[in-house]
Amino acid sequence: MSMETAKVERLRVFPVKSLEGVDVTEVEVLEGGTLKRDREYAVFDADGEVVNGKRTPRVHRPDLRLEEGAPVVSFPDDKGVNVANNRERAEELFGDFFGVDATVSRDDERGYVDRRSMGPSVISTATLREFASWFDTTVESARRRLRANVEVSGVPAFWEDRFVGHEAPSFEVGGVRFEGVTPCGRCVVPSRDPDTGKEKGGFRERFIEKRREAFPEWADEDAFDHRYTVMIIARVPEQERGGIVGVGDEARTV
Repeated sequence: MSMETAKVERLRVFPVKSLEGVDVTEVEVLEGGTLKRDREYAVFDADGEVVNGKRTPRVHRPDLRLEEGAPVVSFPDDKGVNVANNRERAEELFGDFFGVDATVSRDDERGYVDRRSMGPSVISTATLREFASWFDTTVESARRRLRANVEVSGVPAFWEDRFVGHEAPSFEVGGVRFEGVTPCGRCVVPSRDPDTGKEKGGFRERFIEKRREAFPEWADEDAFDHRYTVMIIARVPEQERGGIVGVGDEARTV
C-alpha cells in the first residue's frame, strides 16, 4: 500500500451523454445521487433510442466544453452550438452529424446515466496507468476511454475493487460517503481511440487476460461475474446528497 495520502486527483463529468468529458474542480452530488452536469443532456433518435458509443464511433469526434456551466459542442467542420441555449439548432446539427431525426433532452435531477439507481463511477490513477501499459497508450487516453467520474490517487491499482462485494467497506470524500455497488462491465468504447474512434483489434481478449493476471487479492471474487470490468459504480446515501466533492479532498476508507 502506498504511503501517499489517498485523495481525489480528478473529477470529470460528461454533460452530453457519450460525448467528451470535462474536468471540474468541484462538483455537487444531486438529490438523485449522481453528479451535477453528468449526462445532463442526451441525444435520442426518432424511436427514442439514445445515440451513444455502443451504437456509433462518431460520438468520439465532436469536442465539448463548458461555458458558464452550459455545454458547447463543436463538430469536426467547426460548427458549434450551445446545447442549453439553442436546443433546436443542437438537434439539427446532431441529426445531420449522426444521420438521425435527433431530439436533445435534459434531465437535471439525475442525468441520463446507464444505471438509474446508482451514482458516480470511481477509478484510481494507478488503475489507469496499469490499463495504459496493457495497450501502450497514455494515461490521458486511458481516462478518455474508461470515462470515470472520480479518480483517486495515492492508492494502488484496482484499489476501487475493494469497495464492492459482501461486507465491503465504503469511502468518504469531503464528508460525502461513497458505497460501492458493482464492478463496471465494459462495452466496445474502451477499445476505441478516443480521437479517431478506430477500434483496436484483439482488445477484449488482451484486456481479460491482463485483468486476470492483475486481479487484486483484496477483491471479493464473488462480486465479479467476469473479468471484462474496470472501475466501479458507486452510490451516495440519500442523507449525504447535496454535498460537495472537490479535487484534492482526502479519500478515507470507512
